[in-house]
This record gives sequence, structure tokens and C-alpha cells, in this order.
Amino acid sequence: MIDDDSKTEWAFESRCRARRTVVSSLTEDEELTEILKSYSSNKVTTTKYSFLSFIPKNLFEQLHRFANIYFIFLAALNFVPVVNAFQPEISIIPILLVLAVTAVKDLWEDYRKHKSDKFINGLVCEIYSRLIHSMYVDQRWQDVHVGDFVRLSCNEIIPADMLLLYSSDPHGVCYIETANLDGETNLKQRQVVRDLPRQVCENFHSRIECENPNNDLSRFRGFMEYPSKARVGLHNNNLLLRSCTIRNTETVIGIVVYAGHETKAMKNNNGPRYKRSKLERRLNVDVLWSVVLLVIMCLTAAIGHGLWLRNLKDTSFLIPDTTSPALSGFYLFWTMIIVLQVLIPISLYVSIEIVKLCQIFFIQNDVDFYNEYMDSRIQCRALNITEDLGQIQYVFSDKTGTLTENKMVFRRCTIAGVEYPHEENARRLEVYEEDEAMGCSHTLKSRASAKSLSCKSLSCNRSSVSLHTLTGHSEGEESPSPTLPRHSAFSSPMEKDIVPDPFLVQKLNCLSSPLFLLRDASMELTYIVDFFMALAICNTVVVSSPNQPRHVVRSTRFGLPRFSTLSSPHTTESPRSFTRRLFSRGKAASFTPSPSPTPTKLGTEPDGEPNLEASILSIRPGLDGVPGEDGDQGYEEEGEHELIYEAESPDEAALVHAARAYRCTLQGRSLERLLVELPGMGSLAVRLLHILPFDSSRKRMSVVVRHPLTNQVVVYTKGADSVIMDLAESPKGAEQSDGRQGHIREQTQKHLDNYAREGLRTLCIAKKVLEEEEYEIWLKRHAFAETSIENREELLLESAQRLETNLTLLGATGIVDRLQEEVPETIEALQRAGVKVWVLTGDKQETAINIACACKLLRTTDQLLTANCDSKEACKALLLELRAEVERGEAAEGTSGFTLVVDGRTLDFALQEDLKGDFLELSRRCRAVVCCRSTPLQKSHVVQLVRDQLRVMTLAIGDGANDVSMIQVADVGIGISGQEGMQAVMSSDFAISRFKHLRKLLLVHGHWCYTRLANMILYFFYKNVMYVNLLFWYQFFCGFSGSVMTNSWVLIFFNLLFTSAPPLLYGILDKDVSADTLIKLPELYKSGQNSKAYLPSTFWLTMLDALYQSLVCFFIPYFAYAGSDADMLSFGSPINASALLIILLHQVIESRTLTWLHVLVLVGSALFYFSFTLVFSVVCVTCSPPTNPLGVDKLQMSQPLFYGVCALTTVLALLPRYTHQQ
Repeated sequence: MIDDDSKTEWAFESRCRARRTVVSSLTEDEELTEILKSYSSNKVTTTKYSFLSFIPKNLFEQLHRFANIYFIFLAALNFVPVVNAFQPEISIIPILLVLAVTAVKDLWEDYRKHKSDKFINGLVCEIYSRLIHSMYVDQRWQDVHVGDFVRLSCNEIIPADMLLLYSSDPHGVCYIETANLDGETNLKQRQVVRDLPRQVCENFHSRIECENPNNDLSRFRGFMEYPSKARVGLHNNNLLLRSCTIRNTETVIGIVVYAGHETKAMKNNNGPRYKRSKLERRLNVDVLWSVVLLVIMCLTAAIGHGLWLRNLKDTSFLIPDTTSPALSGFYLFWTMIIVLQVLIPISLYVSIEIVKLCQIFFIQNDVDFYNEYMDSRIQCRALNITEDLGQIQYVFSDKTGTLTENKMVFRRCTIAGVEYPHEENARRLEVYEEDEAMGCSHTLKSRASAKSLSCKSLSCNRSSVSLHTLTGHSEGEESPSPTLPRHSAFSSPMEKDIVPDPFLVQKLNCLSSPLFLLRDASMELTYIVDFFMALAICNTVVVSSPNQPRHVVRSTRFGLPRFSTLSSPHTTESPRSFTRRLFSRGKAASFTPSPSPTPTKLGTEPDGEPNLEASILSIRPGLDGVPGEDGDQGYEEEGEHELIYEAESPDEAALVHAARAYRCTLQGRSLERLLVELPGMGSLAVRLLHILPFDSSRKRMSVVVRHPLTNQVVVYTKGADSVIMDLAESPKGAEQSDGRQGHIREQTQKHLDNYAREGLRTLCIAKKVLEEEEYEIWLKRHAFAETSIENREELLLESAQRLETNLTLLGATGIVDRLQEEVPETIEALQRAGVKVWVLTGDKQETAINIACACKLLRTTDQLLTANCDSKEACKALLLELRAEVERGEAAEGTSGFTLVVDGRTLDFALQEDLKGDFLELSRRCRAVVCCRSTPLQKSHVVQLVRDQLRVMTLAIGDGANDVSMIQVADVGIGISGQEGMQAVMSSDFAISRFKHLRKLLLVHGHWCYTRLANMILYFFYKNVMYVNLLFWYQFFCGFSGSVMTNSWVLIFFNLLFTSAPPLLYGILDKDVSADTLIKLPELYKSGQNSKAYLPSTFWLTMLDALYQSLVCFFIPYFAYAGSDADMLSFGSPINASALLIILLHQVIESRTLTWLHVLVLVGSALFYFSFTLVFSVVCVTCSPPTNPLGVDKLQMSQPLFYGVCALTTVLALLPRYTHQQ
């Protein structure tokens, strides 16, 4: 039991530190119970409003817009008697309409969220209850709390973040699928807390102390303290995250540590992204100019009114008033603000939102963006920056998975300095490429559709809920049959069916040969076996099969080898003693690898014997024959032994499939053991001590295993060649190993350079044998790092780096990652469009250059500039030298361009404050830039530097978690939903499935969105200024009194209703150029880059055009009716009608697309106006006091002069615009 002092200490720590203390919810201690109650419940609410808070909260949010505040102020001002311009009730109609439309839209969106929340909160799970016979009972998700014990079965969705305490798997392993969380369909392995005592719910008295809730999906830090005061570290592998699905495990039990909005899933649920577009920023400037114009016009009217009153001699027609002319002018200023308020386009902001939503609808429903293989289409996550797609000047792209397929296929390898070209494997890949080009598919169907939703042979009574269900959408497809085989990620035939190299096969067959026991073992063979052992076990791959939920590592008994053809004195020993003796022979032997993979006869290997102390070799039990005698038969896959590898990355899957092609097969994985089969040796249970996972700092991963025969601790490491080659040093105690390892390093480096020139991804493989004392010292420090909460990542990184030293280099692999289709054409089109393309990759320089050539980023006529520096001073000098070289090249004739290639170390120097100016000036002059060996942080810094210093529009595109930072920094971030999950997609503004879609997204939709929106905004300003000027000109003839020549209803509705629909259609459907022309002529995209559709000069020319049209529209009717008995409203009737026709026909002239829908809207708007005015003049007697519009418009429309004036005015007003367009 927990003593009182401990309880007090825990409670104090949980309040004072940035930590969370979790105990069982069954505790009877009141203080600890209060701590648990202070945590969030599991009820999720994503809605903004409640029934009572909707109106005040929505109004408060809408008042954040300056335009809304402005119009509310004017509506209120019109209620002041001394300044009101017309009926106060009419003045509130525009703002009420705008607020109501926005409120209805917000209410609909919030109602959909409410329905989704209600469904999710009502899902059922099993919670342990002491009150109901101490058993598990069904409870809703919203009733789950921190400290509760939750029991889940196969295919159930995890309701909250739980610490795994029990699994039905005998080795304490649980498998989860995180597709609902990050989009990854491969299984992840989670494990029960290490060294956990047998504690059931009633007897659970341990304390959990962990970090406070955060949104880092890949990190969990904490420890569990048992009643015995022993502590064990907690990490991400112990945590089951909300929204993930239990797979391949019959039953799990966990204790809730985070619930509801404190779970990592909800912390990452940020909803749609909102950014301010470049066009919107320009719009705000022009709105301010409109305000300036409004103030000038109102001041002019106020001053004119004061002067008019002061100079007025005969005032018999005026009501006597003691107000001074100056005060009257002041009042008139505010009256004119009300009269001319439409100069500020109140409906423009709402119209822009509607147009952008429609633009997104058309983008998302473009069939050219549909990916049939992945059954996915484009996602528009940012709702308000569609026009920025048409103004991009710089594109920053990742390479792997973005330009390439990210389908990693083992291509070739080098072991112990000997290169194995795998020529047959190369021909196989060529066949796949030819077949795909001809339309013959050798790939599997979409993993999403083929994924099994149940576990065969397990009791899975509850149905699975998909991601669509969790987000409130219904499934449109039926669930696959539970008996169908489940396909894993990265397991297409192209990736799996590797053809072994015959020379390497022949060498491995020596393991099965009887003669192998009669001669000294080859050092080269030792390297080969260790190499493939590392490929098989240095990973986090989960092994399963189509018909079984999981593979469990079984205890294996190794018998004596039986050879029917030969007897040997060596066979009289036990396998264990024989292997120990074999592993310890030849420590001082020399070894010179053969220069080429030519077959050698048995017994003709180079002299010397290997140090096999850490090799994993065993004797196949019950071996009656020699595998491999019949050619390659021993390397064929058998259907009944088919395994499914669930890898977290395509690189891991490629290496495991490669090892399996040589019968070095990973057969099973548990928490503490691996089951591996070696050719001629049989199955071997390998004890897994530690996994040091890959991270971007170390650029490598390692596994620590204990050899089952020699009982030695061995470290297998794989990672980037730039790192492993530096860590590969001579093993201790080997006198002749310096020359051997030096030769291997030299030959391996040559092969790596060749692989890079071919565009292959390279990984180096190494190992290290630890002494027991050395391992014990390291283990103590590592255990301390694992149980730490503060600085845990730093301590674990230091621990891993301390272990991964003095490695023995085994070899390297070359993995091919093909370019995606149409990547060269897309990059060429973007460059023709004036977009500069930069590639930011973590690959080595030669690989990056090769890919740049293949995708036509680097042309054959380009001059290649490389920047590789070891110091800041050298970097500065080199940048100045390269800049001078570029300037000389620009001055010379015939130079097509320069491409700059920078490595990661040089980039570190170049991004420093005193060098970034030189780097930016150099790169700005280059046609393309390739940054290799770059880290995620460097990628974001490069994008930010170019965006801020050059003030250009940037776009970043990537597919992995390492691209998230640059995607978020760029003006437009695009994620590719590819092989590496959905981290990039969830952080992006737009998500596509292939790089080629970027071509149409920018050149077509980007161009359309920008030109449509820019033209619509200009049109809004034009029509408002044009109509407001009509009211302003009238002030010169009415003593600047604030009177208008039309009734207040027409004045308010003119811009709000009569002329609002046509510009919407203009902004949604107008096409200045067809899609085919935009694709064929990418140069047309440059107009958007230069903002030609919406320049300051364009804005002022539009204002001048509006001024001219208003003059024509006012003074032609003025002179036509001069000297007649027409009253004020009769004079205003032809002006309003002419203004309407001018505004509508102006759009016809500007539009490049006219369809029946345009005609319908334009004609409908005109008919709406004339119908409204006619009905208004017939039925309205006192609708607009003090004026009386009864019969005015009816009379005017019955006279030929009205139509003649309207026709002449319209023609003369539009003539300059029509002439300019022609």
C-alpha cells in the first residue's frame, strides 16, 4: 500500500513540477483522487458554440473584422437625427444581411461538428468497475477518466491515451494501426511496461509520473514507481494513442494517462489552416485608399455645404435654424459618410469567401488530380490562399518520395570490399518499368482497400470504426472479408521479388557444404553472414502472416548436423562447442578481398581465418541434404511460408526483403527475442537487448543483441555512409586488421561513389562486439537516461553515441528509388513558367546530382557549381569566388545558366548571419540550387531566408515528417500523401498524391484562381466607386446638403443585391485562358508572379475609369433633362438604370468566358432591378419618407427619352473600355 508521506510527496511534486502524476482511479486517498479529477475528462467537444453562446460569441468573432465594425458604426450613426441621411431602419439592412449570412454558414459548420462529437463520445469501451462486482463494464468514451483501467479487444479503437499494462500476447506485445492518426497503414508494435509485477486492477499500487500533455506523437517520457520503490522508464513504445486501432492482439489492458482534449490526437487536431494571402494583403491597402477617398469626398461636401450656407442670401425656402455654417458642415460630414458608405465594399469580404470555397470545390473535383492506385484526390486544407497558387516564384522540393516513388528496391551491394552488381535484378527492374509504361500493372491494389479489418483465429466481436466514421463521414465501401489476406506497406512484387546475385549465392552455399567443416572458415564469408544478419534484424519490422495474427518466437533446439555423404571428425562435437571454437579461430589472419565477384573453388579462398566471435551462425536441425545443390532452388519463396513485413519505412522493408532473398529470413519478433533463419543453419532465436532508433541527428539506428552461442553482446548498426564511415575504425586487439579494414573502407567508398553516380540511395552496415564490462558500464548510464524525464532525449542521444564507436565496417547497400512519372516534364514546365526550383535533400551529393540530371533540373548545358567547405572562412572565400564566376558567365555570351550544389556542412556556414547575404546573392543568380545532406532544420531556414530576404512567394513540397518544418514556413505548403505516412499532409495547405499534379495545380488552377479573384476585387471597387461618384456629383447641384436623387431602398440594394451576383460568377467561372493553353505555354504563369492582374497602377486606372463613367452617367441625363419639369427622383431614374447597364455590360467586356449561366445571371440582375423599381413605384406610397416614389419609375419607363438617355449613356461610358480591350 501507499504510505501517507509518499502520497503527500507525489501530490506536491505533481503540482510544483511540469509533470503529471497518475495513480489508479480506485484509490481511496482523497488527495490523490482530487489530483485525478483535476485532469480533463474524455469528453471531446470541437464545436465553437452552445445554444446560449452562439449569438454573442458569433457576433464577437465577426466584430474582429474592421469592415463589420465600420458598417455597424454607420448604421448606428444614421439613428442620430442631426446627421441621418435616410430611414434608420434601412441603413441596418446591409450589415444585418452580411452578419446573418456569415452566422448561418458558421452555424452549419458547427452543427456538423456537434453531430461528429456526439457520435464519438457515445462509442462504448470496457472500464473496470469496483462497484459492479469488480468486473469490466461497458461505458461511453465520454465517461472515461484518467486513472481508469480500459480493456480492449482486437479491432477496437483506443478511446484515450493509455499506458499498456497487459497484453494477451505471451511476450507482452501489442500491435496497433495508426492510420486514423497519421495515415500509416503498417502495424506498429507496442509493449507492456518492462519488469511490471503481476498487478491486476484491484492490486495496482504503482505511481506513474510522466510529462504534461503535448502534441508530439513520437515522444513519451516518464517512469513508473512500483510499491517497492523500484523505478522503470516509460517511453513511446509503452503508450497506446487515442484513435489508433488494436490489431492482431486478442486483449489488452491499459491505464488512462491522458484523456479528451489532453490526448496527443486532439492536441494535433488543429482543423483547417488559415493564412493571409498576398492578394488579401494588397486588398487591405486598397481598402485604406478607399477610406482616404471617402474622407476627401466627405470633407469636400462638408466644406462646400458650409460655404454654400454662408453665401446664401435668400433663405425663405429654408426652415429657420440657428446652427452655424461650420457646425452644419460638421454634421454634413457625417451625413455624407452615411450616404457614400458603399464606397467601402461591405459585401466584398463575404463574396471573396464564397468565391474561394467554390474555387476549392473545383480544384478538389478535378479528375486529373485523382490517384486511382491510392484512391485519393487532392485535399485543400487551407481555405483562403488559393490565389497564392498563381503567384509562386520559388519551389523548394524534397527528393525522396516527392520527386521519386519512395518505393525502395534493393539493387546491389558491396560486402567486405567486394561489389555484387546483381545484374539479373537490374534487368528485372527494367522489365517492370517497361510493363508499367505499356500499362501492364505488376503492383498490388490499394493497401487501403485490401487491408483486413479483422484478425483470423481471434475472438474479435466488435467491428472496426474507420477514420471516416470518426470524422463524421460514412463509409462508402463494404468492409473486406476477414479471411482475405492482409497486404502490408512497401510489399509490392517489385519491392519483394529480388533476384540474388549468383556469385554471392555460391559463397553463401558454402555454409551448407560438408567441405565447409573441413577447412578454415573464410573471413569474407563471416562478413557476408554478419552483413545479412544486420539487414534482417537491425530494424523495427513487425512480422505477420496472411492467416495468422502474429508470429511468436519459439524456443529452438539445435540438433547435430546429419550429412549422408560425408563424415567428419568435427561432427562429433556439439554444435555449441563447435561453433565457439569456429568463432575464435584465426584472430591474426590476414584477409584480402577478391577484386571482383568471380566464383572461386572451395579451398582456394585467401589464406587466413576469420574472427567469428559475433557472427550469428547455427546448424540447421535435422538437415538431411544440402540446400542450394539444385541451382537457385534454395532461394525460392514457398507459398506456405509466406511472411508479411510491416515496416515503418520503405528502406527497412527493402533491406529485410533483400536479406530474405538470400534465405536470411526474419521469421518473428517479440519483445525480447527475434527468430532468424540462416541458409544452411536453420532457425535461431536471438535475444534482443536494446533498439537504438533512427533519428535525424545520428542518422543511423542500432540493435544490441546477445549471441545465443557465444553469449557475447553484439551491436549491429546501419546508417548514412557519411556517418558510418567516420565511425568505422579498427577493432581493438587485431594487429593486421588495420590494413584489412582500411582496404575495405577504401573499396567500399569507391563503390558508394559509383552507387551515388547511378542515383542509388546508400546505407552502410557495421557491427561491434562489446566486452561484458564495457556493456555493463554503458547499460547503467543508458538505464538512467531511460528513466529520466528532463533532458531524456539528450541523454539517450548521448548514450547511443557512446555505444556506436569503433565499428567494424561490413559493407553497404545500393537501393533504387525511381523517379515518379512526369517529374522531368513538370520541373521543365515550372522553370519555363519562371519558377525557380530548389531541391533540399538529405542524400549524398553524388546521388542528388544524379537525380537533378534525371529530372532535368540540371541540364547538360548548365555549368555546375559545387560548394563543399570545412570552415567558415573557406566558405566565405568560395562564395565570393563562385559569385565572381557567375558574374563573368553572365557577361559572356553563350552561357545557358548555373546550378549550385551545396552540402550540409557548407550550408551551415552559409546560413550564418554574416554569410547569408553572399549565399543568397549567389543562389539568386543560379537557375537551380541543390542542397544535399541537409537536415530538416536547415530546410526550413533556407525557405525562410529566401522568403524574407527576397520577398518572394515560396512553395515547399515534401512527403515526410522531416519536411514538416519547411512546409509550415513557406507561403504555400504542399504535402504528398505517399509512403511515409501523413505527417507532411497534416501540416500542409494542400495535399496531392504525385509531384506531377503540381504542374496543373500551379499553372492552371493557380493562374485561374489568382486572375479571377484579382479581377473580381477590382470589379467590386470599380462598381462601388462608379456609383458613389454619381451621388457625389449630385451634391454640387443640391447645395452639398447630403440629398440623393434616388430613394433610399434602391440606394441600399443597388450594390447589395442588384449587382452582387454577376461578380460572384465572374470570380468563380471566368477563364482568361484555357487549361490546354496554360499547360502548353507555361510562360503565361509569369503574369501572376508579377501581379499584373492587380498592380497599384491597375487599381488607380480602374478608379479613373470609374470616375469617367460616373461623369458620363451623370451629366448626359443632366443635360438631357435640363430645363424640364423633372423632379429629383425622375432625374435619378435614368441615372440608376444607366449605371446598372454600364456596370453589367462592363463585366461582359471584361469577361473572357460567356456561357448561358452568365447570360442568365446578367439578364436576371437587370430584370430584378427593373421589376423591383416598377413594383416599388406602383405599390409604395410612404416607403421612403419624406420623398414619395409613387409612379415615378412607371412614368419614366413609359417615355422614349428614358431609353434614349440610357442607351447613349451606356455606349459613351463603355466605349473607352471596349476600345482598350480590343
